[in-house]
Amino acid sequence: MTDFAATKARFHLPEGLIYLDGNSLGPLPLDAPAKMDAVMRAEWGEMLITGWNRAGWMDRPQSIGDRIGRLIGAEPGHVVMGDTLSIKVYQALAAALEMRPDRRVVLSDTGNFPSDLYMAEGLLGMLGEGYELRVVAPEEVADHITEEVAVTLITEVDYRTGRLHDMRALTKKAHSVGALTVWDLAHTAGATEVDVSGCGADFAVGCTYKYLNGGPGAPAFIYVAPRHADRARPALSGWLGHAAPFEFEQSYRPAPGIERMRVGTPPILALAALEAALDVWEMTDMAAVRAKSLELTALFIEEVEARCPELVLATPRAPAERGSQVSFRFHEGFAAMQALIARGVIGDFRAPDIMRFGFTPLFIDEGDVVRAAEIMGEVFGERLWDDAAYRKRGRVT
Repeated sequence: MTDFAATKARFHLPEGLIYLDGNSLGPLPLDAPAKMDAVMRAEWGEMLITGWNRAGWMDRPQSIGDRIGRLIGAEPGHVVMGDTLSIKVYQALAAALEMRPDRRVVLSDTGNFPSDLYMAEGLLGMLGEGYELRVVAPEEVADHITEEVAVTLITEVDYRTGRLHDMRALTKKAHSVGALTVWDLAHTAGATEVDVSGCGADFAVGCTYKYLNGGPGAPAFIYVAPRHADRARPALSGWLGHAAPFEFEQSYRPAPGIERMRVGTPPILALAALEAALDVWEMTDMAAVRAKSLELTALFIEEVEARCPELVLATPRAPAERGSQVSFRFHEGFAAMQALIARGVIGDFRAPDIMRFGFTPLFIDEGDVVRAAEIMGEVFGERLWDDAAYRKRGRVT
């Protein structure tokens, strides 16, 4: 049984705050500063460029990828770190499209994160006429998986509502008509049980700064199924994805397997922070995290609805249909969220009216949930959100 009090003790959580925004940016693991300091001083400082060999820097994208692979049900050796999530989306989508040259439709949904759709638009625009990004309602995805579709590009959890797609069923449907799948795990890696291998996913990508707590701008990951690993061609054929980078050949030769999905120089300091976060994950497993997450989200829904009748639940009530977040709709959602933040409950807002709260059992417990709901009851019961100061928006909401 996981001791979640012990995992909570491994994070820096500012006193007086209830942090329900780990689905946007996870908190600081207490060991991360020392880990980064050791890499900076003992490795970068003392070894300088020899650290690539002596400290094993060049191997870290794949060794850390395997640690994340354990959390998403991937086969060893088929996840690699590096670059940003948008770049990994582009790589996966481009490789999948090339593997279905007779088809021109990429199917996605309106619950997909806009950056994924932007990357798809950009790629399809460069490929020329005849390519189409088809975007439908999340509930209608299965009905639109037809023999026209080359690739489905789906974020497993709707970033707004927390609605959870059925990866197994949608992947099976896609394969039944000859389509490939690209799954974005940004809101599921470290939040729900994921089984990319067992579900037969073709490609998967994700970030590490949300539920995995790797820090702002932490590197992304990409998974390629073993059956595609030596066939998939990355559109971004970077130096470190070459079969022999230090032979400095003029033309690109893809490295074997997942290594070909590497692009640029790995961010060693950022990977050090991520390693410290993954050390906490060694204290638990995703089945325990998922079970506790469902308890916490159910409790939050119950407590908030009892205190805040103005709010409309946007997240599926059925446990199996939601990720590890709860969202409510409110016409003044932005101002209300700012009022909550001013009182120490940190969630976030997504236009036009979504108040979003993330639940990470590694550092959130029942006491946090009840106290957050009590503060929400005060904010809404006394209309504390109705203040012009709370309507002023910064660049990040």
